[in-house]
Amino acid sequence: MERREFLKKSLALGLGAGVLFLPKGLRTKGLMAGTARALAEEQLPDLVALRGPSPEAMFDRGIAALGGMGRFVKTGQTVVVKPNISWNVAPEGAANTSPALVAQVIKHCLEAGAKRVYVMDHSIEYWERTLSISGIGEALKAAGGVYAPAEDVKYYHNVDVNGSTLKATQVHESILENDVLISVPVLKNHGGSGVTIAMKNLMGCVWNRREYHSKGLQGCIADFLHVRKPDLCVVDAYRVVTKHGPRGGSPEDVVEMKAQILSTDIVAVDAASAMMLGREPSDVGHIRIAGAAGFGQIDLTKLKIERLTL
Repeated sequence: MERREFLKKSLALGLGAGVLFLPKGLRTKGLMAGTARALAEEQLPDLVALRGPSPEAMFDRGIAALGGMGRFVKTGQTVVVKPNISWNVAPEGAANTSPALVAQVIKHCLEAGAKRVYVMDHSIEYWERTLSISGIGEALKAAGGVYAPAEDVKYYHNVDVNGSTLKATQVHESILENDVLISVPVLKNHGGSGVTIAMKNLMGCVWNRREYHSKGLQGCIADFLHVRKPDLCVVDAYRVVTKHGPRGGSPEDVVEMKAQILSTDIVAVDAASAMMLGREPSDVGHIRIAGAAGFGQIDLTKLKIERLTL
């Protein structure tokens, strides 16, 4: 799909320039994070969709709307932040999660009292170069995070999954041993799975990515949720690869949407994000399978959604 055609279709869907016009939910109430935490969880939105000037500004506002990071991270806990760090592509190429967003998530976790915040991804291209070119290596260190090595099989452990498609796999030890898991993917087109968002992002937690393709990509992506569901999902949609994903090929593949979506529901966050790429959630195999399996809500009309513009 050409860039101009994509933008026209996005505007027709009410998604142009990164605005996610989903069913109306709660409106902004100007609550500070401390006050929001005092509210009963049923009063908080299920999903927050934002448009704003920067990934970090949107995250500050979005996490406050969800009750603050203290809702998810308690003093002394260990947190794993799982972004996309798979490609030797600079931030402008949008193949990896925004380094500014990764840093901001880490900062919030530490401010909430986290003992340690690890960042991990089983990179597809050479990991040291990917950390450097993506900007995430420098950003996570500056924010106080710790990179969890993932380039050797010794960091992975055999796990029985017992899913419909994926029966067993080797999972990175940090995913098995953390107190809190936060999935921070970048929204992208994907040639195999259609889209890559929070669920597909967890594919970077296993040692043998190829087994997903040989056994059934869509089913394996959904089945991994039997192993571990993130406590929070934060979708980076500031810059979005709309074609030739997941790596992208040129600046023409990238659309600046200046958006972000947060939710505790991994199915809902993927469903909402897929719509931003013009995809019906039920037409994306792993979203449909995960919804049917009860891992989350695919029907966005059943959710409380707060839409914010900064």
